[in-house]
Amino acid sequence: MSTDLIRYDLLAQEALRGVVRRVLEDVSRTGLPGEHHFYISFNTEFPGVRISPRLREKYPEEMTIVIQHQFWDLNVEDHDFQIGLSFSNIPEMLHVPFDAITGFFDPSVKFGLKFEPLTPVDEDGKTSESSPAPAAVPAPASEVRSIVPAARPAKAEAEDEKAASENGDETEEKPEGAQIVSLDKFRKK
Repeated sequence: MSTDLIRYDLLAQEALRGVVRRVLEDVSRTGLPGEHHFYISFNTEFPGVRISPRLREKYPEEMTIVIQHQFWDLNVEDHDFQIGLSFSNIPEMLHVPFDAITGFFDPSVKFGLKFEPLTPVDEDGKTSESSPAPAAVPAPASEVRSIVPAARPAKAEAEDEKAASENGDETEEKPEGAQIVSLDKFRKK
């Protein structure tokens, strides 16, 4: 088998993160259309994530936010976004790099994206040694998922995927018609 020198896996993840960026840009300009709303999960330890110490203590590894009825000051840049949300009636401003995002889901249309966590690189292009992100990343394209169910805890999903891989299953049945699709199904083996 030949080596992928182009790194299609990285290009695919970058393109899919661009979908999230574009959707948030549209929402920042015109608001949420119709019944659309989003669940966005992200790695709270990723460099550049800025959340309050209170939230960091409550969500030391991963956090999921809901963009629906009450949010403000959504500002989308090329590499990150900022948003105001209320947590237990306490207003908070969050700053999230797109590379920190691990999941995006719009339950109104059952569309979601799951991302493998990226290994941060420093300004010299070297992998950051002090970073808590996994060193085995980026993952192969077979691990990039294109549709996931909403409100599914990340730990439960990881356990299900581990069990499926041990049983040789490539897809997992999901409630309400949602289905995980592996990019491997579309590649030649």
